[in-house]
Amino acid sequence: QVQLVESGGGLVQSGGSLTLACAAAGNTDSIIAVAWYRQAPGRQRELVAQINKDQITKYADSVKGRFTISRDRANDMVYLYINTLKPQDTARYYCNEEAEYGDNWWDYWGPGTQVNVSS
Repeated sequence: QVQLVESGGGLVQSGGSLTLACAAAGNTDSIIAVAWYRQAPGRQRELVAQINKDQITKYADSVKGRFTISRDRANDMVYLYINTLKPQDTARYYCNEEAEYGDNWWDYWGPGTQVNVSS
């Protein structure tokens, strides 16, 4: 089992910056991939940034050049550095970590942190 808790959300003006953090606890040695997703009201949850099991980073086109994902394995933390925020970035941001247990995989989610961007 892995428990995730996000922090760092808030209300920011357009053009501002935020750093979101995700703290993991539990059987973190099994984690093979980490990601940030977001979900705006009335919309589906979407992938924002990911570090996959091959340590390759991937970003949604809408955030490329503005968002950076980073993983601190030693402290079981994952960060999302957000610059040049836009009103359309307003959403609840979720940390996701994928764990491998032999031939099985499991997705873990945090409760999310809200980001609101004012124009």
